[in-house]
Amino acid sequence: MRHQCKKHTLGKAQDQRNALLRSLATELILHGEINTTMARAKALRPYVESIIGYAKKGDLHSRRLAARFIFDRLTGEFMDPKTGALIETPSEGQKTMPETVLRKLFNEIGKKYTSRNGGYTRIYRMPPRRGDASEMALIQLV
Repeated sequence: MRHQCKKHTLGKAQDQRNALLRSLATELILHGEINTTMARAKALRPYVESIIGYAKKGDLHSRRLAARFIFDRLTGEFMDPKTGALIETPSEGQKTMPETVLRKLFNEIGKKYTSRNGGYTRIYRMPPRRGDASEMALIQLV
């Protein structure tokens, strides 16, 4: 019996659902907020909050676990390898490394929420989508 095992299936097969949540989580971490449907936002909330829990720990094992749940792509910015601070324009001869979504998660977002015990995301209701009147939502990191 499946008592108390409810899962947001989103009307998709498991592989498609996992790929959708993974891409939504990556974009939420990268941009800080995304506009999506209410059902997807509600399914994304526990997914992202567990990833941020890994980022709060900050150890190597947590980094590898979090890498399983997001697409680790480049953000287009550069950072100093020693301090981890972002560099707007790297100078000639300066050592830099590209910032990725995983590095942003652990260097910025994980440190931002160290004193917070959950509730890292917020969902706002938006007007319905014009094409199909689907319920829309804005999900953002608090």
